[in-house]
Amino acid sequence: MKEQIAIIDFGSQYTHLIARRIRQLGILAKIYPPLVSIKELKGIKGLILSGGPQSVFDSTAIKYNRQLLDLSVPVLGLCYGHQLLAQHFGGRVKPGKTKEYGSACLKKVSQSKLFFDLSKSESVWMSHGDSVAVLPSGFSVIGKTADCSVAAMANEPRKIYGLQFHPEVTHTKNGLVILKNFVLAICHCRQNWSMAKYWQQLVSQIKKQVGRRRVFLLVSGGVDSSVAFAVLEKILGRRRVFGLHIDNGFMRLNESKQVNRDLVRAGFSDLVVVDSSERFLTAQAGVVNPETKREIIGRTFLQVKDDIMKEQKLNPRNWVLGQGTIYPDTIETGGTKYADKIKTHHNRVKEVLALMRLGRLVEPLVELYKDEVRELGRLLKLPASLIDRQPFPGPGLAIRTLCSLGQEKVAHSAQVGRQLKKIVGPKLQAEVLPLRSVGVQGDNRTYRHPALIMGSANWSQLHDLSVRITNEVKAVNRVVHLVSPSKIDLKKLKIKPAYLTHDRLDLLRRADAIVSQEVKSAKLYSRIWQFPVILAPLTLTGAETIILRPVESLEAMTVNFFPMPKVVLDSIIKKISRLAGVDLVLYDVTNKPPGTIEWE
Repeated sequence: MKEQIAIIDFGSQYTHLIARRIRQLGILAKIYPPLVSIKELKGIKGLILSGGPQSVFDSTAIKYNRQLLDLSVPVLGLCYGHQLLAQHFGGRVKPGKTKEYGSACLKKVSQSKLFFDLSKSESVWMSHGDSVAVLPSGFSVIGKTADCSVAAMANEPRKIYGLQFHPEVTHTKNGLVILKNFVLAICHCRQNWSMAKYWQQLVSQIKKQVGRRRVFLLVSGGVDSSVAFAVLEKILGRRRVFGLHIDNGFMRLNESKQVNRDLVRAGFSDLVVVDSSERFLTAQAGVVNPETKREIIGRTFLQVKDDIMKEQKLNPRNWVLGQGTIYPDTIETGGTKYADKIKTHHNRVKEVLALMRLGRLVEPLVELYKDEVRELGRLLKLPASLIDRQPFPGPGLAIRTLCSLGQEKVAHSAQVGRQLKKIVGPKLQAEVLPLRSVGVQGDNRTYRHPALIMGSANWSQLHDLSVRITNEVKAVNRVVHLVSPSKIDLKKLKIKPAYLTHDRLDLLRRADAIVSQEVKSAKLYSRIWQFPVILAPLTLTGAETIILRPVESLEAMTVNFFPMPKVVLDSIIKKISRLAGVDLVLYDVTNKPPGTIEWE
């Protein structure tokens, strides 16, 4: 077996990102379950234990092959893996006094091969509630943060290391340096892995999986589905791939027309476009729960696909379903055995999973992240108009149009209010809002309230307040700033009943179009990873609220909110505020974690 780094998966949202980073260094990395047999690990040069949503000290702790830690290879434990190492070797783990979600400053305590070429202070990314309280025998602390006294530990003679933070995410500034130190300087791996080898593997895999059948591909027109279209046609030939674009009524302004035009220009002359918007909207009547929304949309896509197959007289036995699913979609839907489900992506509803079990689903990009998908698109010579587009979710504006029965309440609101007041100080006001959004904290899904900050504050101040609030106030997983008007009576802000309707979707489409035009005019489009514009049923006078959510990222597993230049933000606010039906404009100042990119 070729030499490799073995990654033991304990359910982290970032497990595949570890493998991605190791591949980036030109080294083969494979993922294995915690009870993997030692016989399967021939050729490994090192072992990495991933993070995970459980606690190592309670009944939810994941069983693992204890012989893994008797192997004579270097070991690196990350987050949950760090805590598991501490407990395995006789240390103690317990809930931390302060939970850390987001950026933290790591102070090097002592020299270590793992930290070669790092500064005395490093910016790292935390996402944990538990901490190592007592070191195991033979280990020493090599790094700490203000809230975590054992942020990094090492047993240098045995080459066993534990990090409470996540070096695999881009928000750990020199995380790749740490991983490089581990796999090259400590594990002595050779750099002999490449994208060319991955392409060869993909060609073989797709041909074997599809066999003599054909592929019916759902094409949204986004980066992923467009690249998947090109990959499948390149491997199987154009005659064996049927591309279908479904207008589900949740697209942005004139988007289906633009998708068709861009794909035709790129050479995809065989795309079929159908308008099923009324069918999708009817299926969502009276629905407010975001998970239910996603499930209905995924199911309706498949129903429309089946109807088109009947119209085209295509025998289902001769076809498999193709999707442009990428790895973050599978992670957030609980894509590995021990991962927590953050939200159900439309391409991971139960009907799709049934097709997967039957061997009737092909997803050529499912092991890749967005930046890798773009790289593959460039190799296939797709135009920039397709591969450089900002990501847009399959459910579209349906999950950016928040719905409500109008009865949402905040539990213990007075207590939460006091916590917020203590954090923001006397010059600002803060209020927890009576609606909820999806978040991810410590590898777990949260569905909690946003907190609104009112008053004059710069982006740096808002960032720090957002981190403090989401770390210290359990009821809150997201923070927004009031940007228009500058001041309101927070006690008069109410939530009203609201559902998916033509009028609400059209209002959001108009607001989204304003944002898109302003961002492109300001030449900021390429600097922003994704820019969700959200419509929320928060009201002062009977109208609604627009929430701006621009973010910076490389692979969508971690993000920072984008600090919009004031002149651009002022122009956006001015134009959105003119729209009939808008009371407020808010700006989301939450990183990921703890807030997912999309609100639902």
